[in-house]
Amino acid sequence: MPPTLAARALAPLSWVYRVLEALQRRDAQRRRWRARCPVLVVGNLVAGGAGKTPTVIALVQALRAAGWHPGVVSRGYGRATRGLHEVDAATPAATVGDEPWLIHRRTLAPVVVAERRTLAARELLRRHPEVDLLIADDGLQHHALARDAEVWVFDERGVGNGMLLPAGPLRQPLPQSLPPQAVVLYNAPRPSTPLRGALARRTLAGAALLADWQRGAAMDMAALKALAGRPIPALAGIGAPDRFFDMLRDAGLTIEPLPLPDHARLDAEPWRAGTPEVVCTEKDAAKLVALGAGTTRVWVVGLDFRLPQGLVAAVQRRLRIARRRRAHLDGEPGAAPVAAPADPDSPRTGRPASPPRRSAPR
Repeated sequence: MPPTLAARALAPLSWVYRVLEALQRRDAQRRRWRARCPVLVVGNLVAGGAGKTPTVIALVQALRAAGWHPGVVSRGYGRATRGLHEVDAATPAATVGDEPWLIHRRTLAPVVVAERRTLAARELLRRHPEVDLLIADDGLQHHALARDAEVWVFDERGVGNGMLLPAGPLRQPLPQSLPPQAVVLYNAPRPSTPLRGALARRTLAGAALLADWQRGAAMDMAALKALAGRPIPALAGIGAPDRFFDMLRDAGLTIEPLPLPDHARLDAEPWRAGTPEVVCTEKDAAKLVALGAGTTRVWVVGLDFRLPQGLVAAVQRRLRIARRRRAHLDGEPGAAPVAAPADPDSPRTGRPASPPRRSAPR
């Protein structure tokens, strides 16, 4: 997509943004904190949603099946609070953010939110010593937390006009080649950038009534199919609502789209009074649980995200290397004690931010 005249007019501001982003990155890297276990960062290069939350959920499930014990840290974007919070079954979505709430509900993994991912990571590891893998949701630009592997998520938009904010959608420049710790996942039918990557497969998981979903009921494809044959409003407050609407139509539903901005707050029912039933995403359901739906029957439609086995294997290779390096440093005979890092949240604990020494070939 070539830049428009308006985008070109904003190019000087993009140059300023690039300088500030580089300075911020350099400052964060000087204060970088390394966790006691491998860290996997999931993020994207563009502003807005690209499918990070379903990617995190799918990675937690896949890596747990492979024997890992993951925990998730997040900023909790869009929440009504500040500070550190751990997500549990009784936590309102408004307290921690709809995405961390949904990640915990779908995976039951420990999830902690804080403005600083390093603070969230330290506290999660303190409370959950069984965790041997940290996954940082939307942490690609949070450089104070050292990472061992990265998953870059792109959707159909790719990198848009290729320009940095505010002239374009990019939060950081698109590199010509991937750094060795990164892999690319396309939440799209085909690659949308020049970078090599794998394609995720999106499918609807079925539907459940809001009250049943809140109690933990499984999604039912038969319930979703039963909604076909009559017009029904469809609510979607997500990054790409049209994608959700298209999937509903492909499933045979006749919908009246009700798109909302991503992370939109729901202070009142967004449908017309007297509406008998609606369908919505799980992110919207997280907010409707607290709001209530009156007499309207709300059907929650789940989304399943299937990761290619090759991508999961590539991520695991990077995580295993990181785990071996940590084990080598911890058990190296005669290793000199290391000083605590300059952690931005606390100077007293943590691992050093300098790259680990390589062990001799065996």
